[in-house]
Amino acid sequence: MMFADSSRLGRPFSKDPHVVKFEGRYLMYFSVPPVPDQAGGWGIAIAESDDLIHWERIGEIAATEEYEKNGFCAPGALVKDGKVHLFYQTYGNGAKDAICHAYSTDGIHFTRNATNPIFAPHANDWSNGRAIDAEVYSFKDHYFLYFATRDPKGEIQMQGVAKADANTDFSREDWTLAKDASILKPELEWEGKCVEGASIIERKGKLYMFYAGSYNNAPQQVGVAVSKDGVNWKRVFDRPFLANGKPGEWNSSESGHPHIFDDKDIGKSFLFYQGNDDQGHTWWLSNVEVGWKKGKPYLKE
Repeated sequence: MMFADSSRLGRPFSKDPHVVKFEGRYLMYFSVPPVPDQAGGWGIAIAESDDLIHWERIGEIAATEEYEKNGFCAPGALVKDGKVHLFYQTYGNGAKDAICHAYSTDGIHFTRNATNPIFAPHANDWSNGRAIDAEVYSFKDHYFLYFATRDPKGEIQMQGVAKADANTDFSREDWTLAKDASILKPELEWEGKCVEGASIIERKGKLYMFYAGSYNNAPQQVGVAVSKDGVNWKRVFDRPFLANGKPGEWNSSESGHPHIFDDKDIGKSFLFYQGNDDQGHTWWLSNVEVGWKKGKPYLKE
């Protein structure tokens, strides 16, 4: 799979993939960049596929709210009660960027949650109050909202998590921090100063987090952590699970911002990610099948 949307810049540029299966088709939500010399900022576009390889752009989510005027991006989605629930971040507001929620009956046209933004941590001794890169996952009678934030100086990016009861409508008042501290922050050399973009999958009662280590093109690469409770995490590997490509390969600048998609209908898992070979002049989306053996994921050839 190689996909990129050229509609906004006239060159391939798509980031932050997230895939759901809805009404018999695959839908992929992804970030698209600001249009030069036009008002507004980052946005979210939609593509569809019937085989996870060939994708066609079918739409874009227009900014409709005041809090979206500077941009919004980094979609995360889930299907619940016949609707696609989309979680996304505002962008362009520095430490005030926060997580929003919208829902759709067709996967294309979305109604905003009246309480948006639904979540951001209070600024404190470990976080500057920013929340980006939302991933919401149902586990053990709760919904966990994984997000990236920065330290009070705005230098180190790290993971946090909030939770809501299983009967939530995802509104702001339902969310509380599950842990008033980072649940995963950069510690390994290859992670640089950034751990972001968490994507979650459950296997045999445990959660596995595929995350992005290091800032874009540093290079950013994909790591994996595991948890029994959704809150306390440990790394599965010390080295990148999915590394950036070698010089001359399409992803030599990075393999980043993962989304692990579990296709239960066919019993397979696919890791979607973004990459490029020109330090971010272009961005492409791709995927690779992931297998599982003895409680650990591996890349299938």
